[in-house]
Amino acid sequence: MTTHKVIYDTDPGVDDAMALVFQALHPDIELLGLTTVFGNATIETTTHNARFLAGRFAPGVPVAQGAGAPLKRAAPQPLSWIHGDNGLGNMVLDDSPAAPLDSRPAHRFIIDTVRAHPGEVTLLAVGPLTNLALALADDPQIAPLVKQVVIMGGAFGTDGVSGNVTPAAEANILGDPDAADIVFGARWPVTIVGLDVTQRTVMSQDYLASIRDRGGAAGRFVWDVSRHYEAFHQESAQLKGIYVHDSSAVAYVLAPHLYTTRSGPVRVLTEGIAVGQTIQKPSTMPVPAPAWDERPPCKVCVGVDVPGMLALYEATLCAKP
Repeated sequence: MTTHKVIYDTDPGVDDAMALVFQALHPDIELLGLTTVFGNATIETTTHNARFLAGRFAPGVPVAQGAGAPLKRAAPQPLSWIHGDNGLGNMVLDDSPAAPLDSRPAHRFIIDTVRAHPGEVTLLAVGPLTNLALALADDPQIAPLVKQVVIMGGAFGTDGVSGNVTPAAEANILGDPDAADIVFGARWPVTIVGLDVTQRTVMSQDYLASIRDRGGAAGRFVWDVSRHYEAFHQESAQLKGIYVHDSSAVAYVLAPHLYTTRSGPVRVLTEGIAVGQTIQKPSTMPVPAPAWDERPPCKVCVGVDVPGMLALYEATLCAKP
């Protein structure tokens, strides 16, 4: 089996927590650390939540606190109506020992860890991309040392999906569009797992209840943490279940064959009414586009085997010890 050495850059967040459990329980993932960023909640809350989650599900894995605001903008308001006032669906957190907090800022943790494992580290980023951009600014030479960067974010218009917080933008990219444009232009392999596939992938009420009943303590946690989140989906999208955002990025790391990708450079709009929009120039497009043509290609997920993805998550959560 292939072991993926992962730094999980996250803003927990309900779906971030569900994705952390997925990684912690899968035998092919070795978590090297969690790095936190603002986004679904304040940096203080996301760091608190990351330490709780790592302490409960990934003992010994360190947490490094990262950026509390975008590179050039004010921090957005926490998404309490989606993720609850505490970022974890307003569930009552138990007294599990918190994971240790690393003394380094997140971007230095990323740099040092990548340099300690050249060619081996996957950066799995499911929040605003500020920490990754800061790492590139501090040490541009880490880019070729990273195995891959897998990002949950963006939307590329597949089946009309263009954004979830504005008509043009997805939340993680809009959180720091300047950072996202930097990260997508760096010389490291990038795969973007965006709304084009995450909103096709739905965990129904019955699916979540099955994991609750068969997944032991982890399955019960996934059920409990997603109650507020499911209610938001019911109210906002009349969905009897939840979209699978961050766990889809984990699934890509583990089983890329479940996804259809399209190659080509990606730009992010950093101003105007469509700020945060992600636009790819497909590699098959022959016309010159100077703002894209000097940048490396990214892979964008445009198709997904939904039953395969859901089966992978279920098998991981419900595996017998």
